[in-house]
Amino acid sequence: MAQKKSLDERIQKSKEVLKANLNTVRAGRANAALLDRVTVEYYGSQTPLKSLANISVPDPRTLMITPFDPKAVGNIEKGINAANIGLTPTNDGKIIRLVIPQLTEERRKELTKQTKKMGEEAKVAVRNLRREINEEIKKQEKAAEISEDEMKEELEKVQKAIDKAVKDIDQIIAEKDKEIMEV
Repeated sequence: MAQKKSLDERIQKSKEVLKANLNTVRAGRANAALLDRVTVEYYGSQTPLKSLANISVPDPRTLMITPFDPKAVGNIEKGINAANIGLTPTNDGKIIRLVIPQLTEERRKELTKQTKKMGEEAKVAVRNLRREINEEIKKQEKAAEISEDEMKEELEKVQKAIDKAVKDIDQIIAEKDKEIMEV
């Protein structure tokens, strides 16, 4: 049915959003995705950092940002500070370096709580999809477009898809938590 395809696509989208959000959580390792949400004031407009500079990872604890326009170094530094990612940039006039400190046990636990919260939000989104699709199926049955048996069958398929999605979300969160707790 069309709903099944739509449901699968929307579940996949929810998982992708969760993964993108989890990439912005600092796990003690340098990861260019930490800077995905950073925007910089550049010639009067807010511009994503990715489009103003090359971001590289020279070693596991350092991010190196090389601006395409050397005059933008100050603005990039301000943008990183304003993004409040918990890292202090240092620059030598041409390149900005972000050194990622070792995470404390307490900070690791806070980050796992944050990831669990993101996981719960993803599960709520998936459950809302289930409610929407179930309502559509019940409307079809009321309008005599499908039989009661077909309705029950479709509701069961939707439930199985949602159960699998919730399991996948739990797996994604478990992997991220493992990465965070790794010393």
